Amino acid sequence: MTTLADRTIAALRGTHDQVAAHMRGLGEDQLQDASGADGWPVAQVLSHLGSGTEIALATYRAALDGTEPPGDGFNQGIWDRWNALAPAEQASGFLAHEAALVETLEALTPEQRERTDVQLGFLPAPIPLATALGMRLNEAALHGWDVRVGAEPTATVHEGAARVVVEHLSNGLGFMLGYIGKADALPEPSRVRLADAGAALVIDERVSLVPDDEEPTATLVAEPEAVLRLVAGRLGPAHTPAGVEVSGNVSLDDLRRVFPGY
Repeated sequence: MTTLADRTIAALRGTHDQVAAHMRGLGEDQLQDASGADGWPVAQVLSHLGSGTEIALATYRAALDGTEPPGDGFNQGIWDRWNALAPAEQASGFLAHEAALVETLEALTPEQRERTDVQLGFLPAPIPLATALGMRLNEAALHGWDVRVGAEPTATVHEGAARVVVEHLSNGLGFMLGYIGKADALPEPSRVRLADAGAALVIDERVSLVPDDEEPTATLVAEPEAVLRLVAGRLGPAHTPAGVEVSGNVSLDDLRRVFPGY
């Protein structure tokens, strides 16, 4: 039986392979095309992903080795170096660094996957490796979609990755919904059943994802990848798959206001 860490690592592999396959067909001019991230060309998204991957790998290695995580100034130095690269170098650098990250994670022992805690500078206490990897997967899956959607308007987030991120949002990453969700965008509390996820979005004083064990006030019919893009503000009308439906005391537009994007 797989663990959440196992599933997250497998999903990181799937997302990486999906984006790498897309990039094999890109020329240098296409790296300057608009991405799904407002104001960012494709190359800038790849730079953001590549620098983030480099920082993440250094942080995970410190946790695995039992040493202090990178100190002040480390992240800024990485960002400055990546920002100075040409678009083609940002693209090739992303592929190399993310491949190294995924291969490192795939080589971890079961004990390392389950017993390693990671200290992230913006959180007050260490978190399990699986949760830290869930954050990385969320970033990789969504920005992977950003890279692809300019050339593929009907692109979707890697389905396996989306399911695992939704699982994380109902567990250790639930706090993220409290930051990105605008509960006051609705005039009344709502409990929105996610028909394909066995969970419900509760929008009250704050936003949370909980087990689907009570009567809902509304139902969202959507694949997990569409749910993830909704939460991330990437389910606008131009990129909403056919079959996405909302019934009950909220509409799809209401939910888009709750999740304006980040």
